[in-house]
Amino acid sequence: MQELDKSLHDPLIQSRRGDLKDEGKQETLLGKRPVKVRFQENEPGSDAAAAHGSGRFNRYALAGAILASTNSILLGYDIGVMSGAALFIREDLKITSTQVEILVGSLNVVSLFGSLASGRTSDWIGRRWTIVLAACTFLVGALLMGLAPSFPFLMAGRVVAGVGVGFSLMIAPVYVAELSPAMTRGFLSSLPEVFINIGILLGYISNYALSGLPPDVNWRLMLGLAALPAVAIGLGVMAMPESPRWLVLEGRLEEARQVLVRTSETVEEAELRLGEMVEAASLNPGPAHWNGQGVWRELLWCPSRPVRRILVAAIGLNFFMQASGNDAVVYYSPEVFRDAGISNQRLLMGVTVIMGFAKTFFVFVSALFLDRFGRRPLLLLGSAGMAMSLAGLGMGSMFLERSGSKPAWAIVLCVVALCADVSFFSIGLGPITWVYSTEVFPTRLRAQGTSLAIAVNRLVSGAVAMSFLSISREMTFGGMFLMLAGVMVLATVFFYFFLPETKGKSLEEIGALFEDKD
Repeated sequence: MQELDKSLHDPLIQSRRGDLKDEGKQETLLGKRPVKVRFQENEPGSDAAAAHGSGRFNRYALAGAILASTNSILLGYDIGVMSGAALFIREDLKITSTQVEILVGSLNVVSLFGSLASGRTSDWIGRRWTIVLAACTFLVGALLMGLAPSFPFLMAGRVVAGVGVGFSLMIAPVYVAELSPAMTRGFLSSLPEVFINIGILLGYISNYALSGLPPDVNWRLMLGLAALPAVAIGLGVMAMPESPRWLVLEGRLEEARQVLVRTSETVEEAELRLGEMVEAASLNPGPAHWNGQGVWRELLWCPSRPVRRILVAAIGLNFFMQASGNDAVVYYSPEVFRDAGISNQRLLMGVTVIMGFAKTFFVFVSALFLDRFGRRPLLLLGSAGMAMSLAGLGMGSMFLERSGSKPAWAIVLCVVALCADVSFFSIGLGPITWVYSTEVFPTRLRAQGTSLAIAVNRLVSGAVAMSFLSISREMTFGGMFLMLAGVMVLATVFFYFFLPETKGKSLEEIGALFEDKD
């Protein structure tokens, strides 16, 4: 930390700190001591506004964000391809519906452990190498699944792939948030969700293209093809820079400055951003090579009031993302459409492709407008829209369950309502969960705090995926969707009261939103 302490006396950084407007004293989130730090409004033309960037996309930051976010294709492809592959696996391996639930949900449950491990791992070896580790782990899992001769062998592949998914879900959003300028962070940090949806769409297309092959061949090709993007991602990540905030925590300030110069519009902006990072890191000095020691204690055993508020916001957001049932709806969409009256397997795969295009289109729309309209408006719009769509889907499904003729209009209503549900998810909860979860934690707590929130995400996702069909058999698909609509009403209320807006603020400033108000 000696280099970090010396940098605090750098003339540019001293000037930056002197220019801050004293808008009141706030207690830092990073330590137990009441250290006072100052926050300022980002007025046009101010140094703070310059530090946050102009709102134009920096090509180097964009390239780094895209490369890191491509890791998310792996999870998306698995979600999409498993929705169709499960039909053929059941036919080929003669497994029960309960075994299908275990097969589908096991990846999400195991990814919980990958998410928990990824926080400390990324603090130890860095964000970039953690992305490489995630891709390599998923590669091994994909090969095991594609070559599986039996159900136990297939489950072993799911377990290995799940660990890789857990790593990638945590590290990609954290890396992108730490690399991005404040004014474009919303768009860049939503790219992991964009690539998840691209992966889902590719999985649906793979299902449709390979569904005509024999059942003992098609599902193996569907699952094994995931190894190809894993190889490309592992190689592509090698060209990425390391996170500048992680480099600051390591005391490697010159390397951090070089990355910031390339990801900023001007050298002055880079120096100002570096000053903010150094000041934030200096509030809680540690060993010269910090590897994440003491963070779990600050998060779980003796958190300050602001940290507790951050945990409620981040964990609550991740809980409702999966309690919405979106992953289960995507996994089991062929089962839902079949229950609605679509019996032809080729047609089932075709309808899921349409749903995949809808999800991908709307997540692009949300990503483009996140930095203009903010996180809260799109999140509230998306969650309220999901509640209405799920209510319509539930009523349509209940009508079809009680109707012997299954009229075409009711089938169309269910298809449209399901597409609307996943589209509203892509507008709100889908991209904003990853953006918000990585924004709200201070730099020192970010990796392990985000890993905790995403571990809850994975646990709930696995629980829903492994129980969706069983619960639906007891209370029907219509009843299940009406229950999920109620969950989304509660989610909308939670988001309104507990999630402040973070648009346009640097990661170092966002902590003030969770401080005690005088």
